[in-house]
Amino acid sequence: MKKSILTLASVAFLFAACNNAPTEPVAEETTPATEETTPAETPAETAPAEQAAPAVAEVAIEGNDQMKFNLTEIKVKEGQTVKLTLHHVGKAPATVMGHNFVLLAQGTDLAMFSTKAIKAKDTDYIPADMASSVIAHTKLIGGGETDVIEFPAPAKGTYDFLCSFPGHSALMKGKFIVE
Repeated sequence: MKKSILTLASVAFLFAACNNAPTEPVAEETTPATEETTPAETPAETAPAEQAAPAVAEVAIEGNDQMKFNLTEIKVKEGQTVKLTLHHVGKAPATVMGHNFVLLAQGTDLAMFSTKAIKAKDTDYIPADMASSVIAHTKLIGGGETDVIEFPAPAKGTYDFLCSFPGHSALMKGKFIVE
């Protein structure tokens, strides 16, 4: 009985070995290269590559005379340079309906920042004693005006942004998400 099991195991092993034998490579038909032909692409050249994020994330955000941003969420990739354009699409001057874009560091108390901003008219409503809580900001602009800033995207996470003109942060705010 031991002999028949051993024989059966040997036959099974040989059968498995024959099925897994390497096959002869098939030669591809080649044609001489001429000016009219191009070399065949290899699978690596035709496979879709994962797209890397562009080095610069261009963000356009608008503020209007109804105290609203057109965006409440902005997404960028960690390490990108963010080129942010703030455009005031309203008509009211900055003294009445000024807008800015302020990106705050994580953990900054939005209500406290807004309360202190009310007294910071001379610095475009960016309180000097909270400057370390500001990652980036535009200048204060009025109707028809635009400001452009560039800054490096912070570390991955979710950050608050707002307009710090008095009373605006209740409506003009959103999330800045870094992936």
